[in-house]
Amino acid sequence: MNAPNSATQPGVAPGPLLYKIRDLIYEAAGIFQPDHKLRLLEGACAKRMSDKRVTNIRSYYEMLTMNKESASEMCLLLNEITIGETCFFRNQPQLDALRHLVLPAILERRARQSLRHLRLWSAGCSTGEEPYTLAILLLEESEGLLKNCTFEICATDLNDRSLEHARQAVYGDYATRNLTPRLRDKYFIATGDKLKVKDAVKDKIKLSRLNLLDDSKMVFMKGMDVIFCCNVLIYFDTRSKKRVYMHFYNNLQADGYLFLGHSESMFGVSDDFRLVHMPSTTGYVKAERKKAGK
Repeated sequence: MNAPNSATQPGVAPGPLLYKIRDLIYEAAGIFQPDHKLRLLEGACAKRMSDKRVTNIRSYYEMLTMNKESASEMCLLLNEITIGETCFFRNQPQLDALRHLVLPAILERRARQSLRHLRLWSAGCSTGEEPYTLAILLLEESEGLLKNCTFEICATDLNDRSLEHARQAVYGDYATRNLTPRLRDKYFIATGDKLKVKDAVKDKIKLSRLNLLDDSKMVFMKGMDVIFCCNVLIYFDTRSKKRVYMHFYNNLQADGYLFLGHSESMFGVSDDFRLVHMPSTTGYVKAERKKAGK
């Protein structure tokens, strides 16, 4: 899940029902749109109303609350307000830190284990560039740092259309602009004027829809070594962030790491992680929780 759609469409005037729809979205996904960004929600509602041939906001609100298709319509509305804009190898300092600092530290602690298996989670994977980047990075280390290791990458998002794009794994010039010629030739197949991710990379990724505020599903994302959740929670309020960070903490291994977007911080939200400074970037490592009374 990424930035709200900036496209606006006429047809939905601000009013009490639009505020109620905003509240429904917050309850469903933790996304809160302040008053000065209500035009984004207007545009999303107008698009869905047009698709459903609904002529007034009251009928659309009823569709979201009192219709047998309410849940599916909420998913479609969320698709309109959560679109991703990303690319391969977007944050190179984070990737360098993962490759040269985080993975070696994790593997060193597990040196005595006979089976070494890594689990990474791209939470809010958008159209797939981030998890495929992670898979390429780890495959590049398969004969070096990760020799005799296996790995898997869980990639989740709220937006069904973004996930379908990720499953197709076909990307244009903008998304692939940071690829070196060697990586392009090794891990992609030319498809017209676009590039398609090879199956050897796709096979490392497990894509699924996940609402980060769905407690019943978040509890099953156990055993993660590294979580990337970049520029996803910037649209969440403090209460919603605390819930997500709690799940991240519970789902990480004892020596697990969490990466956020470069402008994001846990300051004043969670004390469960320790900030780690790395060259040109920062990350968080799971800390031991303080016992009551200490």
